[in-house]
Amino acid sequence: MTLVLVALALYLAATVVLVRALARGPGAVTRAWLPLAVPALACHAAFHVASWHSAAGLDLHFFAALSLVGLGMAALTTAVAASGRMAALGGVVFPVAAATLLGYGLYGHARAEGLDWRLQLHAWCALLAYATLAIAAVLAVMLWLQERALRRREFHGWLRALPPLTELEALLFRTIAVGFALLTATLLTGVLFVQDLLAQHLVHKTVLSVLSWLVFGGLLLGRWRRGWRGSTAVRWTLAAMALLLLAFFGSKFVLELVLHRAL
Repeated sequence: MTLVLVALALYLAATVVLVRALARGPGAVTRAWLPLAVPALACHAAFHVASWHSAAGLDLHFFAALSLVGLGMAALTTAVAASGRMAALGGVVFPVAAATLLGYGLYGHARAEGLDWRLQLHAWCALLAYATLAIAAVLAVMLWLQERALRRREFHGWLRALPPLTELEALLFRTIAVGFALLTATLLTGVLFVQDLLAQHLVHKTVLSVLSWLVFGGLLLGRWRRGWRGSTAVRWTLAAMALLLLAFFGSKFVLELVLHRAL
């Protein structure tokens, strides 16, 4: 648990540094949070590696998978924010990553799954897709809050921490495009490598994942052909992400924590 506690402290410290800087205005944001976030990511990843080593296999059960998605979100946020853009994202994502790691540290460490390289490829594509599209969902909420405040002429201080509306919107759609490509790879590797994809305990997961893929694809098509933006983009993004959460973590929660069955 030492790695967990160190990572939690570093994540929260990075969050405090970011929030305090953002409260003073965008010009006050420096990279002072970066020396805190990078070791937090390293400790987070090291805890998973140590757990896999002790279990002699890859643990992708509910809390482990949730923690890996949190790690992916934090890593993507650090990469984007280190370039000087969207530092405000860290103020939301770092606490989320800390919470998922804490859940894994307290309730994780299930029996390792025997997965060959093909199933591991499928699993890693899925986790990367979920992490990327979760970032898109956070961006969509930020876009909605920003648009709502501007429409009401409520010029809150936190608005200064966000980039201009058009830039935030463009970042949202770029993130969705990357996540959509990863989700496509997830579905393709599932079709190619997962046996009994339509088995009883995988039907709902498959159907919901395909529905999410269709919604994300429809949003990107609507953006390209009809210039969809604003509240339309937010609604479609959050609806697609809700389907994806139900497909993977909803399935895992019910089967592993309620029914005590392997997924």
